[in-house]
Amino acid sequence: MTDTRDLALKAKAWPFEEARKLIARTKGKAPDKGYVLFETGYGPSGLPHIGTFGEVARTTMVRHAFAAMSDIPTRLFAFSDDMDGFRKVPDNLPNQEMLAEHLGKPLTRVPDPFGTHESFGHHNNARLRAFLDGFGFEYEFKSSTECYASGEFDAALLKILALHDEVKNAVLPTLGEERRATYSPFLPVCPKTGHVLQVTIDEARPDSGTVI
Repeated sequence: MTDTRDLALKAKAWPFEEARKLIARTKGKAPDKGYVLFETGYGPSGLPHIGTFGEVARTTMVRHAFAAMSDIPTRLFAFSDDMDGFRKVPDNLPNQEMLAEHLGKPLTRVPDPFGTHESFGHHNNARLRAFLDGFGFEYEFKSSTECYASGEFDAALLKILALHDEVKNAVLPTLGEERRATYSPFLPVCPKTGHVLQVTIDEARPDSGTVI
């Protein structure tokens, strides 16, 4: 055992304490996929800020502590929830009136108010990556839009569809009264308005992979 490994295993700082929990959870062995995945989330409805930095920094600290204590490979995904509905126009953006016309749409279908990218979501994703790169973070960027479009989520979505009612009933007690009234694990995009809908799903059809 190296001196560095020995020091890491004895360290009491919080990143090492969190890493120790992960090592216990994995029983000291790599998962079947061959690595332990760390992940951060970013909602690109606004520009990256100090909170964004903090989330990635804290996760990176735990990841580094884990690497110092274990030989299990790791990966870090910086995941952008860019299919989220655009709920409010931030005060620090240009073209406020134009943006207000697109409330409710997925962020990657809202025009870029700065005019530099194909959408507001794409603009903020680019800002996020430049922000993280500027601080030297090691990560892999993931976009919700790209994951849905590529089919990367299909297998998981079909599993949720097959267990739609069970998942719904497990989540409902954790929600407020207003959200409970329309909650479903699926948030469809309306083909007419382009809005992300928080609507009741009347019927889940696993055989055809659809919801009504």
